[in-house]
Amino acid sequence: MQTLENKVAYITGGTKGIGLGIAKALVENGVKVAISGRNITDAEKAKQALGNQNVLALQSDVRNYEDEVKAMEAIVAEFGQLDIVIANAGLGKFAPIDQLSLEDWNAMIDTNLTGVFHTMKATVEQLKANKGYYISIASLAGTNFFPQGSGYNASKFGVVGFTQAAMLDLRNYDIKCTTIMPGSVTSHFNDHQPNENDGWKIQPEDLGQMVVDLLKMNPNVLPSKIEVRPTKTK
Repeated sequence: MQTLENKVAYITGGTKGIGLGIAKALVENGVKVAISGRNITDAEKAKQALGNQNVLALQSDVRNYEDEVKAMEAIVAEFGQLDIVIANAGLGKFAPIDQLSLEDWNAMIDTNLTGVFHTMKATVEQLKANKGYYISIASLAGTNFFPQGSGYNASKFGVVGFTQAAMLDLRNYDIKCTTIMPGSVTSHFNDHQPNENDGWKIQPEDLGQMVVDLLKMNPNVLPSKIEVRPTKTK
């Protein structure tokens, strides 16, 4: 997949932050991009920010498998194929284990982990047909546990394990699978509002460039798991 022109990508959670940064990088490299979010209004705004052309805005809640199937079908109907899938949708709720609610636990597991599976399950036949690329956005929290992070750690440890095992299953179909594990990123994660104090963090466009570099890499080379962190702390 060294040539990206006219390839088709689907990005979950593509309306802002990391997902939007990846979408911008792909559009700049000639990729046709579908972005989804739980709110279609946000997806349409993101489409406008991307310039509208060769961009498809979709409503999909990755917690619902049927939503992801419908998203895949809409992408194929619009663009005729699907080559690249970026499973990015996620959320974080942080509390000591004795205070972590059932609702917050389920929201993280259902979105961050089961959602990644739903996206894979809904798109894998397209990836087989087109010898595609599946990338999950995990976190350094997928290998590094921390206080008040039990639910988030569990979901991201799961994403890392899921993607690595899927990589072993799907390489026989010439599908590449990578999980990217970022540290601190300037984004809206956990209700953060990006501001001038975020300059030390990884920027969404940095991860966008990383995805482009992965997609253009020699077909014989597969970086299956990538840790990325800011050069310095604040």
